[in-house]
Amino acid sequence: MNTPNKLTVARMIMVPFLVVFLLTGWGGEANRYISLILFVAASITDWFDGYLARKNHLVTNFGKFMDPLADKLLVCSAMICMIELGRLPAWFVIIIIGREFIISGFRLIAAENGIVIAANYWGKFKTVSQMIMIILLILHFDLSVFVILEQIFIWLSLALTVISLMTYIWQNRSVLSMQE
Repeated sequence: MNTPNKLTVARMIMVPFLVVFLLTGWGGEANRYISLILFVAASITDWFDGYLARKNHLVTNFGKFMDPLADKLLVCSAMICMIELGRLPAWFVIIIIGREFIISGFRLIAAENGIVIAANYWGKFKTVSQMIMIILLILHFDLSVFVILEQIFIWLSLALTVISLMTYIWQNRSVLSMQE
């Protein structure tokens, strides 16, 4: 297993620890910071594994499949925890997760027809905005500037989720006609 794939697996292994520290008292007062470190470390592996795979020509079928899955697992798990913590409404997380299922379905249909649907910039902006939003929600400082930043990134993440979904569907609408 190459280094980028090991980083993908490491990211997936970090998710249960993130959930435990977000939702339990195991870390005491340090829970917030342990959760933050886990989430940021996992997020960095997302960028770093892709960079290494492309730079060193280490792109594998495992990486093509598992990297996006690891990303979805990390972000969706953190957002589901935010529902439990009262920091995100369930309808918001349902929209985000719904988009992920739709895009994954699109990619599966395309793959069956020999087409690869690559990530586009809207999807990348969406992911970055969600990661920043989650970092702010983990920190959850009661200072008004942080409350405002949380709200900005919550709504920005939602907008970019919808925009990226519509863009993927429009750019790949031919995939839908393959199923008729």
